[in-house]
Amino acid sequence: MKLRGKIKKAFYISGVLTLVNVALILISDTVITGFAKDKLFTDIDKIPQSKVGVVLGTSKYLKNGNINLYYQYRINATAELFHSGKIEFVLVSGDNRHRSYNEPQTFKNDLVKMGIPEEKIFLDYAGFRTLDSMVRAKAVFGQESITVISQKFHNERAIYLAEKRGLKAIGFNANDVNLRSGIKVKFREYLARVKMFSDLLFSKQPKFLGEEIEIGL
Repeated sequence: MKLRGKIKKAFYISGVLTLVNVALILISDTVITGFAKDKLFTDIDKIPQSKVGVVLGTSKYLKNGNINLYYQYRINATAELFHSGKIEFVLVSGDNRHRSYNEPQTFKNDLVKMGIPEEKIFLDYAGFRTLDSMVRAKAVFGQESITVISQKFHNERAIYLAEKRGLKAIGFNANDVNLRSGIKVKFREYLARVKMFSDLLFSKQPKFLGEEIEIGL
């Protein structure tokens, strides 16, 4: 009887924790999606101009060696914004954890190939997380408002983070990846949204800040 009681209690606790986690995910998702709703754009003709577009980094290749479509679509969206005169400068914010892995430089190389002058591209090598990218855009690169460039789900969270850290932001949505290919990324995004509120609650800071860098004149 005691064993049966313990099993029932364990199942009850597990069920309650599951419901709490599901509720946190749904609430976080609803709040972030609603907050960013009117700050997202897919039509190049309708998006307001910004001095700086911040493209959020990701790896260029998948583990199987194929091109990462999240990467390719962000590159395409950044080039479209620049060549349409919707941004003057590009800030690539990504991970440079070691010499052989350099997201910002890889983005820059491909953006230059797409016709964006080198002098118009600035690199943030310490954009390890979306929070770091948004805080550093203001604290290190001196921006008061930006256009974030990534997929819609990522832009939503970035905009929320930016605004809560005193940086005005709108987002230009790069093409998304189909659900089958991007299901793991979408699942991680739900968890990242919950963690984001924890980071904001405890005033989580970027791993690095450093000296200020001026973009343009």
